[in-house]
Amino acid sequence: MKIAVFPGSFDPITLGHHDIVSRALPLFDKIIVAVGKNANKNYMFPLEQRLEWISATFEGEPKIEVDAYSGLTVNYCREKGAHFILRGLRNPGDFEFEKAVAQTNRKLSHELETVFLLTASGLSSISSSIVRDVIRHGGDYSQFVPKAVRIKS
Repeated sequence: MKIAVFPGSFDPITLGHHDIVSRALPLFDKIIVAVGKNANKNYMFPLEQRLEWISATFEGEPKIEVDAYSGLTVNYCREKGAHFILRGLRNPGDFEFEKAVAQTNRKLSHELETVFLLTASGLSSISSSIVRDVIRHGGDYSQFVPKAVRIKS
């Protein structure tokens, strides 16, 4: 079984994340959208909310599992029997950063392969940090996130 882990903070999940997962579905038997817990990071939205948004976004898709983890992604992949890490690339800066992470992960776990997909051109400018900034300043964030992500005022 080809299992991929799509790790991230998803604070919040964006249309760019949705694009990557949706386009990767034909490539894998299962994709685990895994929300990493990092004690050193200040999140805008609580873990439970992020998990709920991701679950609602992919509701009805049997090949997608939503989970949370802490620690090294390679260890989580090993626990889940995943041999692939799925990552999206928006720009050359993403590539350089993700390349270094992928090479490190490969040294830590030789059976893991990172698969990169380019974000669709119309979505490449969207990032969770930009969406958070729009939300903080009362802007219309709805065009950047899946329908499931609605913040009650």
